Amino acid sequence: MKYLTINIMLLLALVLFVAACGKNGPSSDARQTSAEVENEYYTCPMHPSVVSDRPGACPVCGMALVKKSRGGEMSKETMSDVQAVSLSPAQRVLANVMTAPVERRTLTKEINAIGVVDIAEPLQVTVAARFRGRIEKLYVNYTGEVVEKDQPLFDLYSPDLVTAGQDYLLAFNGLRNAQDAQDDQSAQIQRTLLDGARNRLQTHFGMAVSQVSELETTKKIRSTMQFLSPIRGTVVLKQVVEGQYVDEGTTLYQVIDLSKLWIYFDVYEQDIRFVHLGQPIQIKAEAFPDESFTGQVAFIDPVVNSETRTVRVRTEAANPRGKLKPKMFVTAILTTRIKHALVIPASAALTMGNRTVVWVEVKQNAFEPRDVVLGSSSNSHYEVLRGLKDGDVIAQSGGFLIDSESELQQPTSSDPHAGHGTKPAEEGTKSPPAPQQSTPGERGTSDAGSETNIKVLVKGRYIPDVIRAKLGQTIHLHFYRDEDSDCTNEVVFDDFNIRRRLPARKTTTIDLKPKEAGEYHFTCGMGMVHGKLIVE
Repeated sequence: MKYLTINIMLLLALVLFVAACGKNGPSSDARQTSAEVENEYYTCPMHPSVVSDRPGACPVCGMALVKKSRGGEMSKETMSDVQAVSLSPAQRVLANVMTAPVERRTLTKEINAIGVVDIAEPLQVTVAARFRGRIEKLYVNYTGEVVEKDQPLFDLYSPDLVTAGQDYLLAFNGLRNAQDAQDDQSAQIQRTLLDGARNRLQTHFGMAVSQVSELETTKKIRSTMQFLSPIRGTVVLKQVVEGQYVDEGTTLYQVIDLSKLWIYFDVYEQDIRFVHLGQPIQIKAEAFPDESFTGQVAFIDPVVNSETRTVRVRTEAANPRGKLKPKMFVTAILTTRIKHALVIPASAALTMGNRTVVWVEVKQNAFEPRDVVLGSSSNSHYEVLRGLKDGDVIAQSGGFLIDSESELQQPTSSDPHAGHGTKPAEEGTKSPPAPQQSTPGERGTSDAGSETNIKVLVKGRYIPDVIRAKLGQTIHLHFYRDEDSDCTNEVVFDDFNIRRRLPARKTTTIDLKPKEAGEYHFTCGMGMVHGKLIVE
């Protein structure tokens, strides 16, 4: 009986132990599962202030909320490298992050400048009256007529011409008579007089050598002098009519050869190093959109215009068909090649105030920012002077969203969502606790009590379009325009008298410090896209 009692007690103890173990096991698992659930939340990559404990859509932009883990679950490696940003495959797809390797290649730089067509100075002549007289006959009677070289323009009558011809014949006959009489002294005097008369006919009255010889032969004194066009060209000025009396030096015609023209255009001083003498240039005119003309750099002004910070460049261009006209506006296109340049896509460079940042993929789906120094640019690429090396893999798209994700993963100590606009979340949302804290100095941001940084994505609208800030803060609004629409290429704050251009795929920072609480509205340059800043 005694042994039976002991056996029963042992059996009961074993049953109770097994029951206790079974009860404690599921309870522990449930607590662990509950803890894991509590350490997860959902947020918007574009608006980190929107958080929820369940899946859904962002009330601001409509993007699907992404599941995140709280800061307490971050690995030590992540916490030690606060600049690293890790994306899940789903986040990478949603952010449209595409990567490309940094490579060396020939960078083609294109410089566009507005130019003005002008006449070529060496190819214009002015025809003036060489002596006083009367216009006896006009051969070219209207402006715009094309004349050939040595084509007659007009006949000019002058009594002085008759007198000069008589003086020449008198000296010519006197020299022959002295030579016949073998009077050397008289011959020398007559020869001097003859040279003076010939020189007057040629230099003052414009007689050719053949015309002087004709006078010696025929003894017929001319009363008019015929003037010829010195070049082939177009008459652009005519200031004379038949029968008009003119004085010596009066301008009668202006003739210009338009087969070659000069084109002046201005190049910004940072681009002048790519321009050199003899460089070919392509010229486009709005009057002939399907045609292009070619020219060559002939002169580079040695002085920079202090007002426009440009250098004037002169180009010579052939104009055989006469399509280009003086004073016409044209577009000059200079192309230069930079060999073995380290280049990145233009979309990969993010301008952050005075910094330019590129996101580098250091491992699978992990990115870190690199400060870079950019050099020359083409339409789609930048030359990198410092900050990257050949073979680095960079984010060529989605960099702005990665930057937003970095703010989400690594908040400041004073505000886990510093740098982002805020908007009340949907019912049922709550804010997650901040990860391990870092000081503002370590993060490179200002104290949240005095300054705030807010990022605004411009893509058909402002995201977010409602921004909240505290009175007394200096507000730094970082606008990133991720589109090419002309509608949003400017942002206007009428209350602050600010109108700022927003370049595509670049960050433009606007600093504000409202003096009063209230609502301040901002719009695009066309007034079609609206946003609101609420200062409380």
